[in-house]
Amino acid sequence: MSTLRNNVRLIGRVGNTPETKTFDNGTKVTLSLATSDYYYNDKKEKVETTQWHNIVAWGKTAELIQKYVEKGKEIAVEGKLTYRTYEDKEGIKRSITEIVISEVLFF
Repeated sequence: MSTLRNNVRLIGRVGNTPETKTFDNGTKVTLSLATSDYYYNDKKEKVETTQWHNIVAWGKTAELIQKYVEKGKEIAVEGKLTYRTYEDKEGIKRSITEIVISEVLFF
C-alpha cells in the first residue's frame, strides 16, 4: 500500500518546449502538461475542460525527455506531488505545485 501514497499518474499533451537546466547535482527538465476531460451539459453539448500541470524531471528521466519530447507530444508520466515556495524577481513570495516524475512513457 505504500506505493499508493503521493502517487500521480497522468496522460496528456506537452504544452511547451521542455526547458533544461544543469546543476551540480544533475540535469533538471521542466515542462507543462495538459490533461483534458469531457462531459455533456444540460443541452447535450460536449464540454471540454483542460487542466495544466507543472512537471519536473531529474537524471535519466530528464535526459529522455530532453531527447525525445517536444511541444504537442502525448506522454504518460508517473511521479509525486510536491509543493514549494520561492521569491520572484520583485521579492514577492510565491507558491507552486509540481509533479516530480520518476517515469515517462512515450506514445
